[in-house]
Amino acid sequence: MIFATPRSMEDKSAMRILVADDHALVRETIAAFLSSEGDAEVSTVGTLDEALEVAKKHGSFDLVFLDYNMPGMDGLDGLRKMISANENRPVAILSGSAPGMLADEAIEAGAAGYVPKTLASKSMISAARFMAAGEIFAPHNLMRQSSDKVSNLLTDRELDVLRGICRGQANKEIARDHDLHEATVKLHAKTLCRKLGAKNRTHAAMIARDRNLV
Repeated sequence: MIFATPRSMEDKSAMRILVADDHALVRETIAAFLSSEGDAEVSTVGTLDEALEVAKKHGSFDLVFLDYNMPGMDGLDGLRKMISANENRPVAILSGSAPGMLADEAIEAGAAGYVPKTLASKSMISAARFMAAGEIFAPHNLMRQSSDKVSNLLTDRELDVLRGICRGQANKEIARDHDLHEATVKLHAKTLCRKLGAKNRTHAAMIARDRNLV
């Protein structure tokens, strides 16, 4: 475990970053990128417990990179613990695999971003600065992949109903446009909300627009 001392009063420009990954080579490589090119003070640890302890002892960081498959993570529960320990400052998920659905889930759970370990060094540095500034980062291809997967989960008729919902149509109007019974539209609306993880029709419309589903 290596950790940087808190930022000095004279050096207010350098970001304080924590890289938590159980693979020593990965975390040290990322730390080297950020230290040499990103003008950052970088701490490294190998487990979630160590990351929580460092934040407790040395104060919150401008940004934390958290390996999704690291010991102690327990899925996205570890993310939530780290966000709390880091005083709600940015925490990003770092992953060797890059399924789009997981990127969505991580961001919805409060992650500042979802960063593939294969990201080029300059892109990694840009992403770190972006997230430390309070923005959300995820590679475009991952989010498009997520949208495609969700679209494939919905039937053609469910997509028709979803488009009607996004246009602000009532079930009766959607039923008339597609020659359906109103009860059938209600059933499709309920099913697509469940598939999208939406709380209601309005939420479903928001998710559809965010993910470019319609």
